[in-house]
Amino acid sequence: MASLHDFCEWLGMTDVSVGIQTVNWVIPTVQTVHILCIALVISSAAMVNLRLIGAIAQDEPVAVTARRYLPWIWYILPVMLITGTILVIGEPARSLENPAFQMKMLLLIAAMLLTFIVQRQLRHDPLFWDRSGGRRVTARGLAGISIMLWVGIVFAGRWIAYMQTAAG
Repeated sequence: MASLHDFCEWLGMTDVSVGIQTVNWVIPTVQTVHILCIALVISSAAMVNLRLIGAIAQDEPVAVTARRYLPWIWYILPVMLITGTILVIGEPARSLENPAFQMKMLLLIAAMLLTFIVQRQLRHDPLFWDRSGGRRVTARGLAGISIMLWVGIVFAGRWIAYMQTAAG
């Protein structure tokens, strides 16, 4: 069975990877788009989470804030997936073998699941997170966890550049 390292070496020698590596403008352009997308997604997630905590827009239901900002997350994620895939193909070992990249992906999956859970409850009951009692406490807890996940994603993303892989 081939190892992750073998896969990275193979991928790094494909024509697509070599093309990404050798055309000077590809990596900086794709990184720029990826980072701008991250900024939009994190800003949107922050707005929803701040509303769940009760720090902003307390005069409107959570569903109104969610309807305004959640589409930005879901529409931009495919662009992030495409740009991220291009970056991985261009430098597979730097990403796939990197513990910071692996942590970023785990945190991203957790953040997306949490976002989906919040949104799913709102689809069934638009006032779900606005009801007093345990739901508000739960909403604040979920928002706090979500904020920590997003901050972790940013930190892990930056650490990719500075963490040595087994190969490098």
